[in-house]
Amino acid sequence: MTRSLQVAVVGATGLVGETMIRILEERKFPISRLVPLASARSSGKTISFRGESIPVQDLATFDF
Repeated sequence: MTRSLQVAVVGATGLVGETMIRILEERKFPISRLVPLASARSSGKTISFRGESIPVQDLATFDF
């Protein structure tokens, strides 16, 4: 049985975060919800994941 997971990627707009998101997409990791997190400076930008634009949230104010 495959479970869908909620995944938060810290540093989503940086090189490592972008690479992680790309690998999760390429390998079809079972994600029901991706939450890209970064500094306030990147908050509001969007990242693309599985054909969807997802807004980046501020890590400092995110409630895990």
